Amino acid sequence: MNCIRQIAAAGLLAALGGRADAQTNYVTVTNYVTVTITNYVTVTKPATNAALPAASSALPAISATAPVVLAPNKTNQWNHSISAGLTLARGNTDITLVSGDYQAAKKTTNNEYSVALGAAFGEQNTKQNVDNYKGSLQWNHLFTPRFYDYLRGDGLRDYIADVDYRVTGGPGLGYYLLKATNTTLAVEGGVNYEAENLGGSRNTSFATVRLADKFEHKVNAHARLWESLEIFPQVDQFDNYVVNFEIGAETSFTKSFSLKACLDDNFDNRPAADHVKNDLKLITGVAYKF
Repeated sequence: MNCIRQIAAAGLLAALGGRADAQTNYVTVTNYVTVTITNYVTVTKPATNAALPAASSALPAISATAPVVLAPNKTNQWNHSISAGLTLARGNTDITLVSGDYQAAKKTTNNEYSVALGAAFGEQNTKQNVDNYKGSLQWNHLFTPRFYDYLRGDGLRDYIADVDYRVTGGPGLGYYLLKATNTTLAVEGGVNYEAENLGGSRNTSFATVRLADKFEHKVNAHARLWESLEIFPQVDQFDNYVVNFEIGAETSFTKSFSLKACLDDNFDNRPAADHVKNDLKLITGVAYKF
């Protein structure tokens, strides 16, 4: 109110003919856009033709601040990794072999994609005794941050276990029991169609149920742990089933390179003739991320 009265007084004096000389006005703009005039107006000589300076000249110009431009969003991109290493196989084979795999993953607001390809090959005394190839694709569509449906396909070819091919695929539903920054745990269930050929002669196809879980925990910025389990029982013959289990750890020593170690177990309750049910592999290797 004092500010308004001072301005009104200055205008009245000028209207009566006074010529006002004033010091420079200082204007303070706060979060409440309050203007405070800190000097006093002094009439030094009355004048009939004097006019009060324009109010705009008493206020300093306020320039707008340029908008802040945010850096481009680098999420929603594919993350790739390839690895190669040493595999110790126990079960149908007892050999040291080389292995490699490729993995890719992408996450958006409503979708998650994953690709995994792997191969292992080995010889002992010039005799080939390890030769298998596998791959999987999965697409998750999220209805909520935790609940989703998925479409998945898997393929396997293992010459040593006499699996000429095993192909499975189908839809299902999933739910994240845990979905934190460093820890995730999801459970999945669905129906699959499976086609396989064992021993070069047993060619079968049937419907299966898929029950699975996936767990991952990031210990820190350089280390993580993971676990996955899948069970595929035949719908009308529950004693015909396959179990895939994996548990592993990874630690990075640079931004792009890391060391991996995992235990991979594949159990087939109805294997090819003259073959054992369980194949266990301990895999270690170096991974490159890009």
